[in-house]
Amino acid sequence: MERKDSGRYDQLALFAAPHRSMFLAGGSMLLIGFVLWAIELAARVGLATPTQWSLAPGVMHAMLVVGGVFPFFMKGFLLTAMPRWQGMADLDQSPWIGPWHLIVAGWLVTILGLVVPALLVGGLITVLAGWIFILRVLWEVAHQPRADRVHARCVTYAFFAGAVALAAWTVHALTGDGVWARMAVNAGIWWFLLPVFFTVCHRMIPFFSANVIDDYTMVRPRAALWWMLAASVVHGALAMLGKVHLAWLVDAPAAAIALWLSWHWRLRASLKVPLLGMLHIGFAWLGIALLLFTFQNLAASFGKYVLGMAPLHALGIGFFASILFAMVSRVTLGHSGQALQADAYTWRLFLGLQAVVVVRLAADLASSSHGAFMLLAVLGWLAVFGAWAVRYLPVYWRPRKDGKPG
Repeated sequence: MERKDSGRYDQLALFAAPHRSMFLAGGSMLLIGFVLWAIELAARVGLATPTQWSLAPGVMHAMLVVGGVFPFFMKGFLLTAMPRWQGMADLDQSPWIGPWHLIVAGWLVTILGLVVPALLVGGLITVLAGWIFILRVLWEVAHQPRADRVHARCVTYAFFAGAVALAAWTVHALTGDGVWARMAVNAGIWWFLLPVFFTVCHRMIPFFSANVIDDYTMVRPRAALWWMLAASVVHGALAMLGKVHLAWLVDAPAAAIALWLSWHWRLRASLKVPLLGMLHIGFAWLGIALLLFTFQNLAASFGKYVLGMAPLHALGIGFFASILFAMVSRVTLGHSGQALQADAYTWRLFLGLQAVVVVRLAADLASSSHGAFMLLAVLGWLAVFGAWAVRYLPVYWRPRKDGKPG
């Protein structure tokens, strides 16, 4: 992929590197999606007038977060980092600017379609078209004949599953059949998000740690990667088939692997450097979430349903969102010519996000105040990421402070 003239985009800082435009879109989507969810939760506790959504509220929330918020950030990170993993030059703008416009336009139409049903399917189809074009770019990068192809190929194949999930949401929007919604949610979480997040952590956390922690021994066993990916795929398949109570058989060893890695990656030592510590804390939530899933699904095998959606939100907010916060902050600082360190402002926001996780888990343990806790959690989320957006989003349309390109 040689660098070509991209016309008017060459002069815009927003398009100087893929992470800039993707992160800006992701940050905007993050705030919009959770404002909509806050409106829904406020109505549930009698603080707002109920809204007639085109989809069931829970499906709407899952679609916006799993299919919209996280993928923007993931695409921005991978389109910037994967070429470097493969020993390539940075990507030219031309392969991804067109798909970016498609995806952004598609989600804008989809969001309008949540209250104007006629727009919903067209918006999702547009997003899927852009997704497929991005997937083609990732495929070309991942299949370069370079030394480290495993991580790049794993995340690329997971993006195929993400496309399957998006297609399933589109079919659900067309038919209203709940089977497709269940497929979309589970494929999106277990076949797409978890494989991508874990693969990136498997590659990057030991690498970052080795550069910071004294006397660090890099631990990055391939077997752990294969086991975790296999466990995630099996869990998702069982959930789609309505057999999720059996998933404890893969959740338990996956939890052991995650906790073992967290220990050997030296969580405690990482806390001396907040920018690194945020990644380690976020990763620790994966082991906790999988332990909660193990307990929940084992109990379900005996006919007992416990913990509600606490395991899912330990995974989604604890692991996914914490890693997103830490990794996106790191990339933003490093690729804008700023010091590669988390200041007190960023560290406090990250701790605020950890409080949001606790509040959201408490919502499933406090049945009498469930709705209030959920609303408190989403307001906390908006406060944390709203404050983060004020600091970080303007970086994406401004030139680097050191005057370098990118």
